[in-house]
Amino acid sequence: MQVATPVISDERAEVNVRTSFSLPEGAGGYHLTAHIVDPQGRELASSRLALDELTDTVADETLTVGAPQRWDLDTPRLYRAVSRLYRGDRLCDSVVTRFGIRSIEVVAHKGFLLNGRVVKFKGINNHDDLGPLGAALNESALRRRLLMLKDVGANAVRTAHNMPSPELVRLCDEMGLMVIAESFDEWAGTKVANGYHKYFNEWSERDLVNLVRHFRNAPSVVMWSIGNEVPEQYNAAQGTATTRRLRDICRREDPTRPVTMGMDAADQVVTNGVAAALDVPGFNYRPHKYQNNYNNLPQKVVLGSESASTVSSRGVYKFPVRRGAMLTYDDNQASSYDVECCRWSNLPEDDWVWHDEKPWTMGEFVWTGFDYLGEPTPYDTDWPSHSSYFGMIDLANIPKDRFYLYRSRWNPAQETLHVLPHWTWPGREGEVTPFSSTPTTPRPSFSSTARARGAWPKTRPSRPKTPQRPPTSRRSGASSATA
Repeated sequence: MQVATPVISDERAEVNVRTSFSLPEGAGGYHLTAHIVDPQGRELASSRLALDELTDTVADETLTVGAPQRWDLDTPRLYRAVSRLYRGDRLCDSVVTRFGIRSIEVVAHKGFLLNGRVVKFKGINNHDDLGPLGAALNESALRRRLLMLKDVGANAVRTAHNMPSPELVRLCDEMGLMVIAESFDEWAGTKVANGYHKYFNEWSERDLVNLVRHFRNAPSVVMWSIGNEVPEQYNAAQGTATTRRLRDICRREDPTRPVTMGMDAADQVVTNGVAAALDVPGFNYRPHKYQNNYNNLPQKVVLGSESASTVSSRGVYKFPVRRGAMLTYDDNQASSYDVECCRWSNLPEDDWVWHDEKPWTMGEFVWTGFDYLGEPTPYDTDWPSHSSYFGMIDLANIPKDRFYLYRSRWNPAQETLHVLPHWTWPGREGEVTPFSSTPTTPRPSFSSTARARGAWPKTRPSRPKTPQRPPTSRRSGASSATA
C-alpha cells in the first residue's frame, strides 16, 4: 500500500491510497474497501471499489479528511489507512498502514519547508547500532537514545550509511524526528575490499526499491539519500550517470520526496554534474566552500550532510588549550574543551555562522550523535583505541561537554547552564585554567570572585574570513573565564 497526501489545507486533506492486489485467475466477486482512521481511533472516511471492473492490479482511491491533524516535530500525529479485500461478504485479507498528514518542500534560496514553514535541520548522523550493545536491535535502548537526541534539541537523523531498521523509523514517526534514509556507502567503486561494490551493479536497484517502498509511507522520512562519499563523485561521466539512475529510481517509486547524497569532494562535484543531478546537494564538512557551492549550483540550497567531526573524550581536559587538527597525546584521549577536530573537519561554531546568516543553508547533520565502535581518529592505528571520539554522547550513553554546547543552541526553550571543567586541579595551583560556560541566556553573569580572577564573557563570533577561528571564539551566549 502507498499513501500520499497531495492536497493539504487547514480545512481538508486529500488522502490517496494505492493498494496492490493479486487475485486468482478467473475469480470474480471481489471488492476492496479503504478506511481512514484518525489519531484518536475514529473512522473518518471510507470507500468501496469493485475489482472485477479493473484491468490493473492496483486500486487507486482518494478519500477526504476534514480539519487534518498534521504530523509535525512537536505534534507527531499519526493516522491509519486500512485496506480490506473481500469476496462477497468474506474477508480475505487486510493491510494497515500508518501515515502522517504533512507537507515538505525544498525552495531555492529559502531551504527546507515543513508544513509551509522554514525548518533548519538540527540533525545527527548515527550508525544503526547501539555501541557496546551491538548491532542486534534493542528497542528500549534505541528509544532511550532518541530521547537523548530530543533533549539536546535534535530534530533529524541521517542513517549513516546504510538502510535504517524499521524500528528506528517507527520510533521517529512517533517521536517527531525527521529522517534522511540513506541507502549505500559504496557504489561500484571500491572503498573497502569486501564491500558492497561486489553487488552494486546487480543489486542496487532492487535494494533501493525495497528501501523506498518500505518507508515511503513514514511521515518522518523526508529525504532519500543514495550514497555517501562514493569514489564515483570524482568521475563526471560515471558519477553523473549513476547519480541520475539512482535518483530516478527514487522518483519513480516515490515522487513526493527529494533525493540527496553526502559528498566530500566539493570542488569536483560542483563542476562535474554530480551535485547538479541531485534534488538537494549534500556536502560533508568544509563549510567555507558553501558559498561557492551555492553560487554554482542550480538548486540554490546547500545541506550540511555531515558537519563538525569534533573529537573529545568525556572528562578529559588538555593544557594548554589550543585549537588544532589531529592532535594526539600519550593517553590516547582528546580534550573535552572541544577545540580539536580532524584534518578534514572543523568545530561546531564554524558551521553555525553559516546556518545563522545564510537562509539557503538547510542546516546540518553532526558527525556524530553517539560515539561508536571503529574509526578512532586521530588514533586510527594506535592500540588500544577502537572507539570513535566524534560523538556528543559517549559509548556509555553519557553526554560529553559538547552535548550541552549543542543543547544551549538547539533547545533554547529549555534552560541550559553547563560549566567546564571542574574547579579543583591538584598540581595546577597558581596556573591559569580556562573555564567555559554554555548557557541558554546570551549574557551569563559570573560571581565577583570569578570576575576578580579575570573572568570575561565571550562574544558572538563574526562570520569567518577563513574556516579557522581562535579557540576562544564561541556561539552567542557562551562565556569563558579563568580561575
